[in-house]
Amino acid sequence: MLKILVNDGMHITGQKMLEDAKCQVATDKVAQDDLPKELPNYDVIIVRSATKVRKDLIDSCPNLKIIARGGVGLDNIDVDYAKSKGIKVMNTPAASSLAVAELAFGHMFSLARSIYKANREMPTKGATDFKSLKKSYAKGVQLRGKTLGIIGLGRIGQATARIGLALGMEVLGVDPFHKQLDINVNDGHQVSLTTVDMETMLKKSDFITLHIPNTGKPVLTKQHFDLMKDGTYLVNASRGGTVDEDAMLEALNSGKLAAAGVDVFENEPTPRTDILNHPNVSLSPHIGASTQEAQANIGVELADQILAFMKN
Repeated sequence: MLKILVNDGMHITGQKMLEDAKCQVATDKVAQDDLPKELPNYDVIIVRSATKVRKDLIDSCPNLKIIARGGVGLDNIDVDYAKSKGIKVMNTPAASSLAVAELAFGHMFSLARSIYKANREMPTKGATDFKSLKKSYAKGVQLRGKTLGIIGLGRIGQATARIGLALGMEVLGVDPFHKQLDINVNDGHQVSLTTVDMETMLKKSDFITLHIPNTGKPVLTKQHFDLMKDGTYLVNASRGGTVDEDAMLEALNSGKLAAAGVDVFENEPTPRTDILNHPNVSLSPHIGASTQEAQANIGVELADQILAFMKN
């Protein structure tokens, strides 16, 4: 019988699948500092982004067989070291792709029509200054006909491209692992998408979104912002650290960026206040995969992988 610690939460559907297979599932959160003492009692740990499974924790858990990540990124797990110890590392790359892509477009629509600003101002000014507020938000833009740059064309990037194409956007993808992709658009027809270099994408795009892991250094730095059109819109729903936040703020203040949608931050869970309070930033608290449907899919996908491991 596998003993499983679900430390960052799991949808009840996946949890029930494991319990029905006679696994012992514990769902009480164990603090990071207490894991070296508690985790040796378990065969499996299921995490999301909050719990860190690093070398020192792995060394303290000789019985650990599986580290399972509910989500795509594995930057909170020392994957290579775990594998060197014979520990199976799992994640769910397909389960939340659409949820993250939809959040990216939620931010794009909010930026394009200044919905995030209107939501801040309507409670205080809507009843007394309605006409001037309406006038101040009268210069929105439509997404149709605009160019969307996508950095990273994995599953999430492709889901984002699919929505952009369906909306009538031109899509420019940047990805060193793909030269050309066939994207199935929602109405059933395929669009062949040829990737471009970063400079071309930056110079031509009206909206830019990132869907990449954190590699330890920013992918967008000041030199990249300098190449963008004036008034570009940026969305980051990938990982904190993929964008140089100082450079992003400089671009926002200069008008190089018209606005930014930010779901992820370098200093989570304590983002810097100058980003949180910036008037041209649409904010969300790292909720890319936080839909009921995505969480159910993640739970089922993880349970399926763990049960398959048991059978083998």
